[in-house]
Amino acid sequence: MIRVLLVEDNQKVSHNIVKYLEEEFSIQPVYTGEEAILYLDAESYDLMILDLMLPGKDGLSVLSYVEKKKLPIGVIVLTAKEDLGDKLKAFNLGARDYLTKPFFMEELKARLYVILKSLGKITSSNHIQFKDLVIDLNKKEVWVLDQKVELNEKTFHLLEYLMLNQGILLFKEQIFERICGYNSDASIDIIEVYMSRLRKCLSPFKYDKYIVTKRGMGYILDDKVE
Repeated sequence: MIRVLLVEDNQKVSHNIVKYLEEEFSIQPVYTGEEAILYLDAESYDLMILDLMLPGKDGLSVLSYVEKKKLPIGVIVLTAKEDLGDKLKAFNLGARDYLTKPFFMEELKARLYVILKSLGKITSSNHIQFKDLVIDLNKKEVWVLDQKVELNEKTFHLLEYLMLNQGILLFKEQIFERICGYNSDASIDIIEVYMSRLRKCLSPFKYDKYIVTKRGMGYILDDKVE
């Protein structure tokens, strides 16, 4: 599932966004800029919904941190102010889009999907594709051409994470945080178990070979494998 960090100090607004988006996105709400930076350091996210007017570190400070760390995250900024200066600052710091409060939830969701498409995370039909291997994000199904690949929840999310980051080395710690959660009591070695299961599921379709182990580091979904 696409992971979203929601940084909004108004708890009512935050709650409403979570309730509206939670069926299609995995949402982590935080309420301050300091919290946002802690979560960005600890876990990986695909998108961030960022209010500019935050107590303590404001939204622009969080954006500066994202730019400095070169984090691969799509950011949409929220603000109650119609201030061109703030908009330009946000865009100069790497924000992908901007919404002024109050806004329609439907528009927020639509803009999130536009950002995902612009980042190459999903196709126009909410699919992720690697060669002939396709994930349908709406139906939570995986297909190779006309053949369905049966995966459990963990292996589905593991494959989704690999396909969202095709050609990028994912460290074992990153995968653990993404699949198991930062506060999980499980051993990091469980990732090897999940990876083995995923490869076994993909083996009949000859797609297991594309998951390359980088010893002592992590894994990469590599389309250059012969």
